[in-house]
Amino acid sequence: MLYLTKIIYEKEKYGGATMSNQVMKVHNIEKTFQNTKAVDKISFEVEKGEVLGLLGPNGAGKTTTIRMIMDIMQPDKGEIILNENIISNQKEIGYLPEERGIYDTTKVLDTILYFADLKNMELEEAKKEANKWLKLFDLLEFKNNKIEDLSRGMQQKVQFIISVIHNPKLLILDEVFSGLDPVNQELFKKIVRDLINEGATILLSSHRMNLVEEICNRIFMINRGQRVLYGKIDDIKDEYKQKKVIIKSGSNLTFIKNLTNVSDIKIEGSQVSFNIKNNVNIKEFLSFISEKIKVDEISIVKPPLHEIFVHTAKGGNGQ
Repeated sequence: MLYLTKIIYEKEKYGGATMSNQVMKVHNIEKTFQNTKAVDKISFEVEKGEVLGLLGPNGAGKTTTIRMIMDIMQPDKGEIILNENIISNQKEIGYLPEERGIYDTTKVLDTILYFADLKNMELEEAKKEANKWLKLFDLLEFKNNKIEDLSRGMQQKVQFIISVIHNPKLLILDEVFSGLDPVNQELFKKIVRDLINEGATILLSSHRMNLVEEICNRIFMINRGQRVLYGKIDDIKDEYKQKKVIIKSGSNLTFIKNLTNVSDIKIEGSQVSFNIKNNVNIKEFLSFISEKIKVDEISIVKPPLHEIFVHTAKGGNGQ
């Protein structure tokens, strides 16, 4: 039987394999708007207890994918399968959308309790949880303020509370770090880790590659509606066809620009960084460099996720 344009809840089997360790499977989903295919046959799984990063440049299809998972819109083709042993209905999913959707003229506590009621929470339990989260975010003294009286970062905290107050089994965060200063970014990272330790599973969409690299177990990158990267971050870095070289020296470093098999050269004072292809003999390369200049410090590392993201988004493959 072929399931189209609907979310499926399945207890045990999917294509002959058990779903016991998977919260959700997205299988060959497609979505077209007029003549534009926003999502083109993408598939991925979300494992229980992980943070999966959903990445991609603007317009890549991330938000459309999330909206299909949330049943806000339906795929034209394909399946979104939730493990019924873990999630029995949509109310057990928490969602922080990129577009903020809280009422400006409503008081903070009333807003939180309203959304908690939509998740079938009892009033007293909702009040207890709301006060707990407001205290955690240093918002307790503002609970009777109107949303419009809060700063952007404070409003973001309220939206986050709305998404987690019912203790969701699957939490979907779309640009959760938007509008946050570095101090609050650190707070949110800690809370995400705490939620995972308490048994939550998180699908995280963000443009902040440094934060994604810190908290995600795996990533799924979409570009022009199609999957371009998928897997553990370390594995993706290992498979990338280049390494990052950083050299510090008091010597003139401009000769690096004339070398073959190097790219993305950046010279800043006494430091130069560049990429080198994996097939270059590192021992011979280091020997060549040491003959040219006096090296104070040199390191060869895996490229940062930000660099892989930018290169892949531009259509590169790291070669």
